[in-house]
Amino acid sequence: MTADEPLVLGIETSCDETGVGIVRGHTLLADAVASSVEEHARFGGVVPEVASRAHLEAMVPTIQRACDTAGIQLRDVDAIAVTHGPGLAGALLVGVASAKALALGLGKPIYGVNHLAAHVAVDQLEHGPLPEPCLALLVSGGHSSLLRVTDITGHEGGIDPLGATIDDAAGEAFDKVARLLGLPFPGGPHIDRVAREGDQVAIDFPRGLTGRRDLERHRFDFSFSGLKTAVARWVEARERSGEPVPVADVAASFQEAVCDVLVRKALDAASAEGIEDLMIGGGVAANSRLRAMAEERAGKLGIRVRVPRPGLCTDNGAMVAALGATMVARGRQPSSLDLPADSSLPVTDVLAG
Repeated sequence: MTADEPLVLGIETSCDETGVGIVRGHTLLADAVASSVEEHARFGGVVPEVASRAHLEAMVPTIQRACDTAGIQLRDVDAIAVTHGPGLAGALLVGVASAKALALGLGKPIYGVNHLAAHVAVDQLEHGPLPEPCLALLVSGGHSSLLRVTDITGHEGGIDPLGATIDDAAGEAFDKVARLLGLPFPGGPHIDRVAREGDQVAIDFPRGLTGRRDLERHRFDFSFSGLKTAVARWVEARERSGEPVPVADVAASFQEAVCDVLVRKALDAASAEGIEDLMIGGGVAANSRLRAMAEERAGKLGIRVRVPRPGLCTDNGAMVAALGATMVARGRQPSSLDLPADSSLPVTDVLAG
């Protein structure tokens, strides 16, 4: 870390976490997060209006906490970065409005960046500059995507989507199956925990879009809706018969099916594209089985795997700051102060004009 590297504050409010991160270059100085997950748990999922109000309440204290941790004053930052999409419209608006106020009040440039690209950029804080090209597997509650990344800032088509989910994303499937098994929300960490006590081959759940005909049209796409339905039917049949549901075995077998498909398609895409580096990001990247399976299978193919530590996989401000710092370092033009919140922003639009 050197003094001439950009000092960037990043704001993330795409869902239920209010994240504020501060980075200098590729060095993380602060990562403050205020989560409203407990307020959503009783509903079994994120309630947009509740999330938006929580962001409003948490924004100022979270910014202050990040500055205190980094040992800086707001006036010290060189730029403000903010997630302007995709995500929940109301939640995004809180973050974008806050970032605009800071940029205007401090006289600093603002960078409206893409949430999905930020999940890729955050790995630079742990493992240094991204190899370009690399293949990124993004797995979260709303997205399961395979991306060919030649420039993380999106310059000249630097992010090329190879595949995406056509129905339920992986994280969404984790949440729904957890609810079936009586596990708390969010489901991913609880299934991961319970699965460690189960048998991952106890139940042969389906692997979506892996049949020969499916691969002709959807070679790098994902589908977890059928898997979720298969788990529900298996559990219902067990309950009708009066037999106890082996929660650990169901969780382990379900998790194995999800991870198998994710890793299989990611490594197939990397091999097809001639790429030797696989980066895994997003909330589901914190899953212990996914990380272990990717390392094991990739090693046999000579493909290197990069996964941030679990705390940087879930939504956070550090990832936004990391992408913003890269924008500054590469001389990308900042966004205008009328940048919008775009709930359906495509991953190819990395920086708002």
